[in-house]
Order: sequence, then structure tokens, then C-alpha cells
Amino acid sequence: FFFLCHSSGFCSLPLCVAALWETIMDEQYDVIVCGTGLKECILSGLLSVDGKKVLHIDRNDYYGGASASLTPLKKLFEHFKESREPSESLGRGRDWNVDLIPKFLMAQGSLVKILIHTDVTRYLEFKSVEGSFVWKNGGKVYKVPSNEKEAITSSLMGLLEKRRFKNFVQWAHAYDPEKPETWKDLPPTKTMAEVFKAFGLDKNTQDFTGHALALYRDDSYIDQPLVETVRRVKLYSESVARYGNSPYLYPLYGLGELPQGFARLSAIYGGTYMLNKPVDGFVIGDDGKVAGVKSEGEVAKTTIVIGDPSYFPDRVKKVGQVVRAICIMDHTIPQTNNALSCQIVIPGNQCGRQHDVYIGLVSYTHNVASEGKFIAICSTTVETDKPHDELQVAFATIGPVLEKFVTVDDLLEPIDDGKASGIFVTKSYDATSHFETTCTDILDIFERVTGKPLDLSKVNKDVESQ
Repeated sequence: FFFLCHSSGFCSLPLCVAALWETIMDEQYDVIVCGTGLKECILSGLLSVDGKKVLHIDRNDYYGGASASLTPLKKLFEHFKESREPSESLGRGRDWNVDLIPKFLMAQGSLVKILIHTDVTRYLEFKSVEGSFVWKNGGKVYKVPSNEKEAITSSLMGLLEKRRFKNFVQWAHAYDPEKPETWKDLPPTKTMAEVFKAFGLDKNTQDFTGHALALYRDDSYIDQPLVETVRRVKLYSESVARYGNSPYLYPLYGLGELPQGFARLSAIYGGTYMLNKPVDGFVIGDDGKVAGVKSEGEVAKTTIVIGDPSYFPDRVKKVGQVVRAICIMDHTIPQTNNALSCQIVIPGNQCGRQHDVYIGLVSYTHNVASEGKFIAICSTTVETDKPHDELQVAFATIGPVLEKFVTVDDLLEPIDDGKASGIFVTKSYDATSHFETTCTDILDIFERVTGKPLDLSKVNKDVESQ
């Protein structure tokens, strides 16, 4: 297998064979993947394992694309067009690995199952995130209870509300859409609004359930059938049960390790990678189907192309924007019991917004910052013409910062499902601080490309041994 670097491009993986450049391009591939973002690398790995001959191209000389991790710290300043050097008070630059789009993994979630399914776990090491919190109107931050004892002692709910909530959780855990005896007069066609009413849960508890447990970004789920919310509540609880403090995991040295892990997987199964290789266009046949990828006067032939939106500006539409702030700090977030890593969900209803605001904190304990330093990432879906101001509630929650880098990115989605043209475009990364929506897109594209779903059912029994 080959990892190729073009001209001055750098490749940190096993073999660099520039002499084979023209030979590699002048071949027929089952799939050509453009961009080495996390979604693209996972798909490349999964398709290689599925027996496809894959060529993976990236115009950049590094892995990760929009979801890259930047190191040393000077790279972060350069990325945001800062001409100044990082302060010496921030420690050694090489101690930093800063994710541009940081997200946590659910311990029982789809990405962990994909990692186990493909054995990419052998390339990575994870650490549990210390706490999961929810913000309530007035600025108070509460720990999301991770067990029955915490639920009883939590001030998040009153005594009677705790009892009602406990009844709801027990019902949700026992619920099976295929077994009417578990429904308790709430068949799968009932909405979550009807479920909340049946259990007598107040508005604060509804917000807590829908946004801190089920991890919805807005309240549109309330009028939808109950099944998906029940599944999400179960996923949260099962993920918490694995480690006890929170449902989340985060890789040591940052998320940049994930794309490279799947790149190695693809290579083991015969995939070929070309970094620093521009994509000049695509060959489209008379039938409207893709026939190849153009690069520097050469054409690599294929009938299927996958890539991130930046490679297909004419095949995507803007559906919104996300504002993110990377904040470097020298302290933990107040009201989080000095947690060295955590997530805080600020439900939109609680702060006068339609969409939730997310805060994710990682630190030197994950080998992504120098000793005693922290990285807080605040994000939300843009609703006004002043995106920075929409994060004020998050800035007030995290406290003083040493450095702050703010971006506003378009949310892009493909204009079609790609089946007619053979060109499958991934969606932009949303504002959530977890990978579940990311995996939904990955699994959907895998099924569209191969015509079959990725079977992760057998992974459930393997998760416990990891």
C-alpha cells in the first residue's frame, strides 16, 4: 500500500513514492475520495474494508481538512491570520493540539462502534470526559445526573419532579416499539409532547431531557414520534453506564488522530493516498455520471466520487451558519466541580434562543494543551447578523480567556443524493459537540454508495470488551 506526497507535501505515514505518481493516476478505481476530513477518511476506510479499490486525494499537505488538529500552537495563530507569536506564558508550542471542530464521542455511540468494527481502536487511546452539565435560566450550571444517587441529590429538579422523571426514565429504558406490553398506553405513533404530558414533566425537565440527554439542537423533536427520542435517551444512559461520570470520550492528542487512524485502515486494505494533490475538476460522461477526477493534466478514472463540500461548490446549498470560538484559558469552568474536561449544554429555551449553545472543555490531561492550560470551544447555529454576540452566554459561563479565535462557517448540504451522478458530497459539521449527527451522514452515504447498510449490530457485544 502507498501513502504519497506531492512535491513539497509532507506525509507522516509509512511510504512516499513520488515516482509512481503518473502510474497511480492512470488507473481505474472503484471510488475516489476528495479531502481527508474525518467523514471522508472514515468512508475511505469502510469502503476499502468492503473490498473497494480506493484512491484518496487531498489538496492540502496535511490530514483532517476542516476538522484538522493544529500543532504546534503557532499553527493555530497562523490559521487565524495572527501575525504575532503565541505568548511564552502558554508554554511549549509542541504541547498543543488544537481541534478546529472539536467533538466528543458517545461511549456507546455510532463512531465508537465503527472504531471497534474496523479495529481502528488499536491506533488510538481515549480518555473519559469528566462531566456533563446543563445550564438553566439565570446562569446556574447543573451536573447531569449520571446515576440514581446523583439524581436524588441533584438540585436540578424538585422532589416531586424527580419522582416523575424517574418514572419516565424507567419507562424509556423498558420501551420496545415491537412489544406493546412496554408501551404503557404510549404507542410509537405518540409524540414527545404527549409523552411529557403523560408523565407530568415540567418545562425545565423537558428542556433537560430533550437537550442534555437526547441532545437535540432545537425543539422540533417535541412534535415528532417518540421512538427516536427514547432511543437517544437510552444511548445517553448506556454511554454513562460505561464510565460513570459522563457519556463522552475524547482521544488523547486530539481528533486529528482519528482521520489518520482510518487512513491507515484504508492503506492496509489497498487504499492509496495522495496529499498536496490538487483537484482541477471532474470528468462527466454523456449520461451525466462521473467518469474521472482531473488533476494537473491527468485523469484518474472512477464511477464513484466522495468528497467534502469545498470540492463541489456547484453541488451544495447553504442551509445556515455555525459560529465557533476556540478559547484558551488557564482555569476550569466555574460551577463544574473543577472538571478538567466537560460538556455544557445551554438549551435555547433557557437563554432566549431557538438553537442550543454548546461548550466543550478539554485540557492538558488529553495532551492537547500545555500543563495547566485548557481549551474551551463554544458553538451554536447562527440566528442573527451578529454571530459573535450569540456566544455571549457561553463566554459568561466559561469565565476569563487568554486567547480567543472566532470563526463563522457556512452549513452546506448536497443538493441531491448523488445516485444519478455518482458524486456523493458530505455535509458540513454542525454546531453539536458530539459525533452522532456526523455518523448519521457517514452511514447514510455508505449505504447510498454500496446499496447496503453498514452492519454494526454485532459490534454491540464487542463494545463491553474494549
